[in-house]
Amino acid sequence: MTETPTYTPPAIWTWEKASGGRFANINRPIAGATHEKALPVGRHPLQLYSLATPNGQKVTILLEELLELGHAGAEYDAWLIRIGDGDQFGSGFVGVNPNSKIPALLDRSGAEPIRVFESGAILMHLAEKFGALLPTAPAARAECLSWLFWQMGSAPYLGGGFGHFYAYAPVKIEYAIDRFAMEAKRQLDVLDRRLAESAFIAGPDYTIADIAIWPWYGGLVRGAAYDAAEFLSVHEYANVVRWAAAIADRPAVRRGRIVNRIVGDPSEQLHERHDAGDFLTGTEDKRAPASS
Repeated sequence: MTETPTYTPPAIWTWEKASGGRFANINRPIAGATHEKALPVGRHPLQLYSLATPNGQKVTILLEELLELGHAGAEYDAWLIRIGDGDQFGSGFVGVNPNSKIPALLDRSGAEPIRVFESGAILMHLAEKFGALLPTAPAARAECLSWLFWQMGSAPYLGGGFGHFYAYAPVKIEYAIDRFAMEAKRQLDVLDRRLAESAFIAGPDYTIADIAIWPWYGGLVRGAAYDAAEFLSVHEYANVVRWAAAIADRPAVRRGRIVNRIVGDPSEQLHERHDAGDFLTGTEDKRAPASS
């Protein structure tokens, strides 16, 4: 390992300068709103405020899967939250998610609106609401929720750890990249061993565990995250690669992954979604303008 400059932490840390790197402009050590901005509300019972990061894709994929299963009550409006512009610090968004992270859901289907934040909580809320994609038998339910919470606890090491230091940090730190690359590969090995004995993450059936894990680890092995597939030798995890490809072929996944997407091929960006017709080709007028 090459030598790096020695850093001695101060006795008391203070926020005196930007952290540097990508997303530095939205990082700060305090919570709360920075400006007044009401959230838009559409005509459907479910109002989603999000961006097509891996965490955002979880919810739009689940909603599209529910609609695919015939749950008409899962119709939703997906509003774009541009985190690079600080939309998540508007007063309306903070009212739905005091943690100022996407995704955030407002369920207006009952007498009183219900706010749900944290992607895992949203997946559970919707799966229980519609009685789908979450097993009810005790052992199967426990297995599914165990993997769901595995993802919630593991992904920060993949994204905020490996992804940040490998792809976004202003300085490449060998120790940090080595540490988190090791953990990313360990997590892929956990999944690969599981998928060697099971078609899907929680067992023989597709569940919210797959929906939670696929945008992160499926994206990684399919070359859609951090340009790190070769660096991490993801081809070694054949069972994860097989699973990721099978899920990518699902029609609801193909739809859900592009909702609130603002990067990549324009044909795979649907900035806002308000009805199923928004997915049809030639509906550019239904897409949010790039400057919105």
